[in-house]
Amino acid sequence: MRTAKDIIELLLELEHGIADDLEDQDLDFKQWDAQSRDKAVKTLVQMAVCMANGGGGTVVLGVADRVQGRAKAILGVPPEIDINLLKKAVYDQTDPKITPVFEDLSVPEGTGRLILMQIYPGMPPYTDTAGRGTVRIGKECQPLTGTLRRKIAVETGETDYTAESIAPFNPQFISAIAMEALRNQAAKERAPEDLLKLSDAELLAILGLVRHGKLARAGLLLAGTETAIREYVPGHNWTFLQMTTDTEYGIREDRVSALPLSVQRIEELLAPFNPITTYEQGLFHYEYRTWPEIAVREALMNAFCHADLRIAGPIMVKLYPGRLEISNNGGFIAGITPSNILHHQPAARNPLLVEALTRLRLVNRSNLGINRMFSALLMEGKEPPAIREIGESVLVSFSKRELNAAFRLFVGEESRRGRNLGVDELLLLQYLLQHPEVDTATAATLCQRSEAEIRERLTTMEGRGYIEHGGAKRGAYWCIHPALYTRLADDGQAEKRRRIDWEAAKTRVLSILMERARRGEPGLSNKEIRQITRYDRSQARRLMQELMQEDAGLRQVGERRWARYEYSNACQH
Repeated sequence: MRTAKDIIELLLELEHGIADDLEDQDLDFKQWDAQSRDKAVKTLVQMAVCMANGGGGTVVLGVADRVQGRAKAILGVPPEIDINLLKKAVYDQTDPKITPVFEDLSVPEGTGRLILMQIYPGMPPYTDTAGRGTVRIGKECQPLTGTLRRKIAVETGETDYTAESIAPFNPQFISAIAMEALRNQAAKERAPEDLLKLSDAELLAILGLVRHGKLARAGLLLAGTETAIREYVPGHNWTFLQMTTDTEYGIREDRVSALPLSVQRIEELLAPFNPITTYEQGLFHYEYRTWPEIAVREALMNAFCHADLRIAGPIMVKLYPGRLEISNNGGFIAGITPSNILHHQPAARNPLLVEALTRLRLVNRSNLGINRMFSALLMEGKEPPAIREIGESVLVSFSKRELNAAFRLFVGEESRRGRNLGVDELLLLQYLLQHPEVDTATAATLCQRSEAEIRERLTTMEGRGYIEHGGAKRGAYWCIHPALYTRLADDGQAEKRRRIDWEAAKTRVLSILMERARRGEPGLSNKEIRQITRYDRSQARRLMQELMQEDAGLRQVGERRWARYEYSNACQH
């Protein structure tokens, strides 16, 4: 949901782009149909249904979504349109009833008035009174097909496959080895002792896996025998492949086993290829693996917990020479995508199974598992996991990378100083070790944050001396602090890699000068250009001389220390 303040800030971007580029899962811009009020209301109802099925969101009425320039894009809504009548129209024409919240927003363009329609999350699926419906997926409203209706039912917990009772409880369905593994793994995660001391039947009952004397599928997934799982949960199985090439493998193992035994066995198969290495630095000894155990464990638990057990096909673990891949059938649900997974509200495909594992502290419902996975890799100076949705499956890939000892030591030292680096800070620092700079938009995309949120983090990082910034306002960018860069990437190439490429520097400086000219602001001094490019005085002067030879619109005003470079509005192209 977006506030009026959020929308006001976004409207500023229309000078440089179109509204369609600003749209997201929870935001849409719609032009008001001034020719037909009935058509306008019909569009309103359709958008209310779409947003309600997609988890809620904000619709901004009165903005053309494919026109650049505020004056042209913001057409507004006629002043005579009564928001109370709009609310009644949406309520009367939807099933189940949707009650949106409308809000007027004053703007200087068009009719001077925009309307915000806020749709709060409910219990989908929703349709109009004729039975038609769409659902918000990304930036699009897609038809509410049978498949999507089923997906919504899964997301709302109406069809939890793991919660279905399959047979009266029978101790012969339960594997003693699986129960022992379950208790051991839960004990390592400091699950409540009184819970783990219960008998098998009592533990399964208190976890909600045995109800009214009947065993749920989730109970078999956690502690069932192979025979019982094959009979009652035929979609549950896994395959491990040690790939020698993209098409050939050396080691293969296929199994049907309870979840704790499955995770335990896969970790055993990975162990010879993921040995412990000790790095000594003064009094500190760091033990690490190519793939941190916590990252692998979180990926495996996610795969088993969120698999669609109705789709035939195993959890796949493929170990390549240069990467580790873990995948499961069943795509993302509840609007989660690879580009928002770090901060999206968590959603479970198999709620009862996840609830039981949460009580045993083997998974976390607060969406911390993904962050732990990222953090475990990033703090060792390694790439974060690559997460992709491929059709109706999700794949997590870990690249094979060596420890960056200097970076790991830095993270440890900061932690001892009370400065625990979060995923955002780790992502930004790792990015800046590989790139000369980052702008606000790129940083926001990298960390899956809004630009306002990322500016706060960048400011904090600058205050701690990790980074420094150049440029101003829209031309602002950040670089890693020179001393920190030299410490973390001491390979003789530090200064070379930090500098912006010569042609890229020209493009950046010229772009800033043209933008300043458009706004009627003064040009740039040599000092400011040095700050932007990170060149020395003579290099900056030479850069500007080349630019003036290449572009007739650029000129120098003043001499020596008072010299400024300006771009003529009349010559812009």
